[in-house]
Amino acid sequence: QVQLVESGGGLVQAGDSLRLSCAFSGRSFSSYAMGWFRQAPGKERELVAEVTSAGLSTIYTDSMKGRLTISRDNAKNTLFLQMRSLSPEDSAVYYCNALRVITTTQGEHNDEYWGQGTQVTVSS
Repeated sequence: QVQLVESGGGLVQAGDSLRLSCAFSGRSFSSYAMGWFRQAPGKERELVAEVTSAGLSTIYTDSMKGRLTISRDNAKNTLFLQMRSLSPEDSAVYYCNALRVITTTQGEHNDEYWGQGTQVTVSS
């Protein structure tokens, strides 16, 4: 079983930067693609950024592209999200996600886990 623990959220002002961390434990970190999602009140959870298991490829949501850097330290089993130039619209609970696809003779299924989330609030 995988455990994910986010940290680094808080209350910041518009224009500030913030770095989120996600500590991974329980299985082999380097086997999982990792991502950050966020969910604002009354809205659906959305992908913010993701990184492949080896850290060689990243994807960012268009709404935050240019203001984000996702990274991972496979030696320390930790995922990071550096956010810059934050605006009130970025206020949400940010969740860490771990995903790997397991292929068996019966097909494929997702081995997926979520953290509890960390609140980010940006004041204007």
